[in-house]
Amino acid sequence: MNRICLTLLTLCLAASIAGASTVRDFVRFRGQGESVLQGLGLVVGLNGTGDGGDEIATIRPLAELLRRNEMPVSSLEELANANSVALVMVTCTIPRAGAQVDDTFDAKVSVLNSASSLRGGELYIAPLTDPRPGGAVYAFAQGSIVIEDEEVPTVGVVPRGVRMVRPIQTTPSIDGAFDLILDAWYAGWTSTSYIASQINDSYHLDTNPAAERIAKVIDDRTVRLTVPPEERETFAAFISEVMQTPINPRQFGLPAMVVANTRTGSIVVTGSVRLSPTVITHNDLVLTTTLPTPVPTPAAPLIENARWAPIETEADENDAARLDDLLAAFKQLDIDARSQIQILKDLHRSGSLHARLIIDGAEG
Repeated sequence: MNRICLTLLTLCLAASIAGASTVRDFVRFRGQGESVLQGLGLVVGLNGTGDGGDEIATIRPLAELLRRNEMPVSSLEELANANSVALVMVTCTIPRAGAQVDDTFDAKVSVLNSASSLRGGELYIAPLTDPRPGGAVYAFAQGSIVIEDEEVPTVGVVPRGVRMVRPIQTTPSIDGAFDLILDAWYAGWTSTSYIASQINDSYHLDTNPAAERIAKVIDDRTVRLTVPPEERETFAAFISEVMQTPINPRQFGLPAMVVANTRTGSIVVTGSVRLSPTVITHNDLVLTTTLPTPVPTPAAPLIENARWAPIETEADENDAARLDDLLAAFKQLDIDARSQIQILKDLHRSGSLHARLIIDGAEG
């Protein structure tokens, strides 16, 4: 297995590792947000599962593609057997941090007409624009289709198939002050007050403790930062320092919740997250919760095994295992981030994870 790539592995589940999370894990700048690019394209190379020659909406752009490549057809009837081509909608979500020229992202591809499968197809070069009539071209998409859900072969992904040709800037200009917006899942007056307090305490610890506070709570999701006059010429360093302020999400006063991001591999835990006794099998891995912790004896010693790890619990047999016990097992077995998130989804579906599970902004 690949070595764990989590940004935050144990995720502030104990005071000794409370500094593992920082402000940047919970907030965005006001004005930042995800952007969506869209376009139409042709998937070629299908094994007879395309739209077919009676789909005029597909045949016309195919004829135009041939014409641009100096292979014009005299009539659309010549393409009557073109069942290896499908007309598709292509979309791409740009993260809220924006994008620069030559950055690459995944493209999502969906059938528009009667094609039954995109398996084995190749997306021909398709321009992507902002979702407005006459929108400017920001990127081009191209590449081999990967079917993620075998039960829905009419939808696929082109991994890193989108290449930017125009930047998308989302970071606002900083002019004396700026707002940090707390992600919706962490909203609350306790959360914003705690973040503002941590920023103030951390910043003024290294400067003048008697100086005016730089962070102020505006509402249950907004913290306003005032850039000190002496920092305004080099505000980038100031912002970097603020965003690296250590945060312990257990201080937010929120109910038990696990928030995972499949793109970054990060997992953030709030509250006290517990697990019921359970066994989870994932690929070649078996995880077992044990109540109580087994005691080795000469007749039955504990032997480490690469395919399983005990998730130890507290002394009281009525206590469920803690999520940090599971994460410790992940760390011991070098489980990659994608597998960790999948196991959390399985635990949640089985009712063994006693917490809300949010993955990529949606309930798991």
